[in-house]
Amino acid sequence: MDLKSGYPYWAIKNGLMQAFPKLDRDVTCEVVVIGGGITGALIADELAQNGHEVTVLERRDVGWGSSAASTALIQYEIDTHMTDLAARFGEADAVSAYRACAQAIDALEGLADAVGDVDFARQASLYYASDEGDLDSLRREWEMRRQHDFDADWLTPEAIASRFGFEAPGAILTPQAARLDPYRMAYKLLNRVLTAGGQVYDRTEVATATPHAHGVTLTTQSGHSLDCRHLIVAAGYEAQTWLDDKVAINRSSYAFITDPIAEDVLGELASTLIWESARPYLYMRTTGDGRLMVGGEDDDIDIPTERDQRVGPKAETLIAQVEALFPHLSPNPTFSWGGTFAETDDGLPFFGPHPQYGPHVHFAMAYGGNGISYSMIGAGLLRALIEGREHPLAELFSFRRVGD
Repeated sequence: MDLKSGYPYWAIKNGLMQAFPKLDRDVTCEVVVIGGGITGALIADELAQNGHEVTVLERRDVGWGSSAASTALIQYEIDTHMTDLAARFGEADAVSAYRACAQAIDALEGLADAVGDVDFARQASLYYASDEGDLDSLRREWEMRRQHDFDADWLTPEAIASRFGFEAPGAILTPQAARLDPYRMAYKLLNRVLTAGGQVYDRTEVATATPHAHGVTLTTQSGHSLDCRHLIVAAGYEAQTWLDDKVAINRSSYAFITDPIAEDVLGELASTLIWESARPYLYMRTTGDGRLMVGGEDDDIDIPTERDQRVGPKAETLIAQVEALFPHLSPNPTFSWGGTFAETDDGLPFFGPHPQYGPHVHFAMAYGGNGISYSMIGAGLLRALIEGREHPLAELFSFRRVGD
């Protein structure tokens, strides 16, 4: 599956940071994690740092799938409003999902400090109403967040214009967001897995996975076998190919990044993620060296050759959208790209076993606009399931809600 088009910035910036071997022998271990992107790396690290024997398998080079194309906006804000989740699942579950995402940012900051040099920094998040028609729902969203003690302010049109320099009917401003280099983080975490006694193999593709009463037996395309107690499928958007039932819709999103821009020119953009209420939405954030990364223009195309052809025109449309908000920026893309992403019907992820495979095969589908926050939650959730412990989000984030 071809997951990206064009020139994703993280892979160009970092290159192949570390060599991992191809699996060339049979292996027996406690947990196999399929997927060497940021989701698989977060899960493998959580398990390895807590005494579990972990083997990671990646069919490409590490980080070379969707993680290379991620724009890595780290937020507690889910693409689906808290008010809408509350209407569907109840207010308690909606608040729990949002609060877990907020706590995930703290956990990611701790990990980033531990591994070092992954361009993690705290940011604010400005979520603005794209037009007057979205104003009431955005205001109700802010009111529910404030009711449950989330740190968020309501900005009037005058405050938005004064502080950020563009016009919008209203906006929610929260201090709880962050930025990250997800590709670099994946490599750093997988190196920690090795240090903790785990194993990491790339360019190793699984051919079959056979669950049985005591675990799972896997075979690779090269004919080697792995026997494990637990299998975690953290293969990003390719994980859906494992399931007969479709649980998410694959789409394409597009992005570009500029050369470094002076901080006085960026203004509040230097420390604030910006996104809008329209769906699909325009979003932007900066990197540690002052580059502006802009994304959006999502479409329903999931055909790599067609996506390839759309990267240039989509980047031009994104440029025009940024210039409409910030005429003084005149962004000039250094690199532009497109990539596959997936959306669930309710905007929530799936973590845990699927009835098609039984209790020893777990899925990690951190789908949605804040997938890295979800992945951080999922790491702890899957560890709890493997250790036989309860987790407050195990039911809400399970496949059991598909029929609800």
